[in-house]
Amino acid sequence: QTYKWNWNAPLILSPHSNTRLYIAANKVFRSDDQGNSWKVISDDITAGIDRNAWPVMDYYWSIDAVAKDVSTSLYGTAVSMTESTVKEDLLYVGTDDGVISVTEDAGNSWTQVKSFPGIPANTYVSDILASKFDESIVYATFDNTKRDDFKPYILMSRDKGKTWKSISANLPENGAVNTIEQDFINPDLLFTGTEFGFFFSIDGGKSWTQLKSGIPDISIEDIAIQERENDLILASFGRGFFVLDNYSPLREIADNEEILKQRAHLFKPKDPKIFIQTDSKYGQGATLFHAPNPEFGANFTYFLAEVPKSLKEIRQEKEKKLFQEKKPIPQPDMETLRKEKEEIPAYLIFSIEDSNHEAVRKIIEKPKKGINRVNWDLHYESFSEVSLKNNTFNPFADTRSSMPVIPGKYYVTMSMVQNGVAEILAKDISFETKTLGTTTFSDNDKEATLEFHKNLNELIRIMRGSTKTCDEALSKLNFIQQTLLNSTRGNQEMLNKAHEIELRINDILYEFTGPDPKASWEELPPMDMPLNRRLRALISSTWKVSSGISPSMKEACSIISVELEPIMEELNQLMKKIEDIETEMNENKLPWTPGRIININ
Repeated sequence: QTYKWNWNAPLILSPHSNTRLYIAANKVFRSDDQGNSWKVISDDITAGIDRNAWPVMDYYWSIDAVAKDVSTSLYGTAVSMTESTVKEDLLYVGTDDGVISVTEDAGNSWTQVKSFPGIPANTYVSDILASKFDESIVYATFDNTKRDDFKPYILMSRDKGKTWKSISANLPENGAVNTIEQDFINPDLLFTGTEFGFFFSIDGGKSWTQLKSGIPDISIEDIAIQERENDLILASFGRGFFVLDNYSPLREIADNEEILKQRAHLFKPKDPKIFIQTDSKYGQGATLFHAPNPEFGANFTYFLAEVPKSLKEIRQEKEKKLFQEKKPIPQPDMETLRKEKEEIPAYLIFSIEDSNHEAVRKIIEKPKKGINRVNWDLHYESFSEVSLKNNTFNPFADTRSSMPVIPGKYYVTMSMVQNGVAEILAKDISFETKTLGTTTFSDNDKEATLEFHKNLNELIRIMRGSTKTCDEALSKLNFIQQTLLNSTRGNQEMLNKAHEIELRINDILYEFTGPDPKASWEELPPMDMPLNRRLRALISSTWKVSSGISPSMKEACSIISVELEPIMEELNQLMKKIEDIETEMNENKLPWTPGRIININ
């Protein structure tokens, strides 16, 4: 016997047995041995219509018509199928000619539904989904685009397909529905893919909201849920796959619809996993190919009803209203424009604290209306100096991080800062960082490791700051010496003092940065290497490993600390000598030099 197969013939794995498969043509087949053998479990499940009995473009065509029935699948075939996860052997099958067949006993007996409220006869059953919570509930979507009907059709049945009602609600009228999916925890959280985008409902289909977040208005053909990670996967037509990592905030909204009526909300973060990232491309040449990974660390999902308006936006809104009313528009004065230009835009601060409520990191984010996300890379703040673009303060500038955090409980607080006033919007939302548990050499004393890293961070702060202090002091001394030489109020003794300080600071800077080796740093013995390089080697050997801190690492850190102490003492003395020279320059009324406040007396 010949069977009629659709190009998109449905093939499913039973949720009740990992060796049981179902597939459907114009009849339904079942295999209980992973597809090695099959048996027919239904009669013909289609409407049994000869498509040649239908007119095409108002005419009936002979077999000699150009491309008749070419480049199209057969008609009268199954295109969608589902088995209830609640009740074994309860199957639903949908066809391309508008029939839904139901069996509750694995195919021993079937019932058919051929008409549905509000849906034209013989409409393509694009998807069918048995509820994950109630064996009596089933959802079906229909696609009637072959008849130039692009309306969205989603139906729900509470009696295993005997009667149906529409839950298309407010879906756009121009957007046929391709697929439907249901959350595995909240039965009222539904998802649907249409010809022009992806939508979700938090109330069982009474209303729908489009979810964009980078998804263009394209055809979403299928939806899958990765339950362990709470990830939502969308298959599009022609644009590849889209993955929404951790969609649980949508479930939180479904559980509490009041969230979207609030001014702001910070959703419960998913517990992030700590691991060592290896992003090096070394040695792979042109063979390397990979898609971008999701951001590493903790994702904070937040909701804002509105974004604070700037002075300029407030003025422009008033002007727009006056313009529409054809009324005179007051011209702002220079003081108003100056305040608009100098205003610092509102920004969000996500403050992370550890289990002892000690500060760990601050993440600054530009406020965005609606539901958005910000990422924390599970590292402490950097104690190196900041860098400014065009020497301008920018609250949204990228920040650097330092040592990784250890597993444990953390808290995040979201605040809004506007015009210098900080307002807490959500406080102490807890989450827990965890390891992957795949390390070969485990760290058995993570608290001691953290304390070592803190000490290392303090060394970074001191050494980076001291290096920059030397650079700044040398630049300042160049201005001082040139001023002393050029001015009639300067003298040689002051000039000589400045030059002596310059030479000694150069010596200290050499201790930090060292010489440039002719070939490689391997020319120098480890203890002859400059302090900065030894510190960097220590950082790379401790921040990029999952094991504990070795005795040699502790010893190397201790040696750097001991060597640094006398250098810092001398640097402080030299900086005081520079201040003495600057004081004497003020007394002698010499011209300004960088960093020196001019006396007016």
